[in-house]
Amino acid sequence: MNFDEIDRRILNALQKDASQTNAELAAAVHVSAPTCLRRVKHLRDAGVIAREVVLVAPDKVGAHLTAVVEISLDIQAAERMAEFEALVAPEPAVLQCYRVSPGPDFVLIVQVADMPAYHALAHRLFAGQANVRNVKAYFSTFRSKFETSIPV
Repeated sequence: MNFDEIDRRILNALQKDASQTNAELAAAVHVSAPTCLRRVKHLRDAGVIAREVVLVAPDKVGAHLTAVVEISLDIQAAERMAEFEALVAPEPAVLQCYRVSPGPDFVLIVQVADMPAYHALAHRLFAGQANVRNVKAYFSTFRSKFETSIPV
């Protein structure tokens, strides 16, 4: 999809603060409110704006431990990869799941309360799975950067 300068300004402004009213957004990107509303609707309908969410500070809600987890499977057939994705998809503590190459088959970003909570998750999701060959976890000691916006 081709974006003009107005689309870019709208997307960048919404990525910084999606709670703005249409009038506030229109003023910020220097277009009329009806134009802004029409543009945002078009971006939503086209799937460019996938969803709008609130970002919660993990430490404020008791999710103090972030883990980056590498998973290697014994069998990498497409259906076995899809089975693993279906296993982790409903797990609330798994924030992100990526198929990667080369190296492990998957990288997960996991957010849990503490090490016992990670251990329980690892036992539940990985230890009992016959196709999981190797699990390697890295635990964050400090988050120096976290962004959700994509340069447009």
